[in-house]
Amino acid sequence: MDIQVGDRLTMKKQHPCGSNTWTVLRVGADFRLKCTGCGHEIMNPRSKVEKYVRAVERPEEAK
Repeated sequence: MDIQVGDRLTMKKQHPCGSNTWTVLRVGADFRLKCTGCGHEIMNPRSKVEKYVRAVERPEEAK
């Protein structure tokens, strides 16, 4: 799965705040994600994140 820093991920499960979208802050063996609803940051293994991703939104590049 091609996920890069700055991408917005829509997950299958909701965060307790009610949001199911996360912004990618770091990629590698682990992902650092920031909840777009409450701003909470988490680190999860790549395998767990890729399992729960429903959609990936990539921001438009500035030209």
